[in-house]
Amino acid sequence: MLAAIAAIAATLLHASASAAAEPTEKDAVAIVEKSAAFLKAHGKDELIKKVAAKDPDFVQGSLYVDLRDLNSGIVLAHPFNPSIVGKDLTDVPDASGKKYRREIIDLAAKKGHGWVDYQYKNPGSGKIEPKTTYILRVGDVVLEAGIYKK
Repeated sequence: MLAAIAAIAATLLHASASAAAEPTEKDAVAIVEKSAAFLKAHGKDELIKKVAAKDPDFVQGSLYVDLRDLNSGIVLAHPFNPSIVGKDLTDVPDASGKKYRREIIDLAAKKGHGWVDYQYKNPGSGKIEPKTTYILRVGDVVLEAGIYKK
């Protein structure tokens, strides 16, 4: 009986851990809103440092925040791909040919927030996968956090 209870507990724990590993749209919105609050309280430079350092408030497994300058399109911070920081990749397409970064900037400029779908490399799997990203404009900064679709 004890073994059966232990097996059930282990199964539930594993299921819970698996569920936690798969962020939702709600999680993406929450991490972007947390980032916006931090940005407003501490400034852009401090948020850039936190994201670059993979601070757990802004990087949670495959869910992470990155920052882009609204006016120039330049990537200000990215926790998993520092090689793109300082670059304007606005018109570089994803694997399917979509210029999603242009769509992100246009959406941020016109509406201030929303969702953009595209293909991107998942840092967890290392594969190009469908992704949807929530964006929020705070001044001249675009905050972004996305989830991979299964």
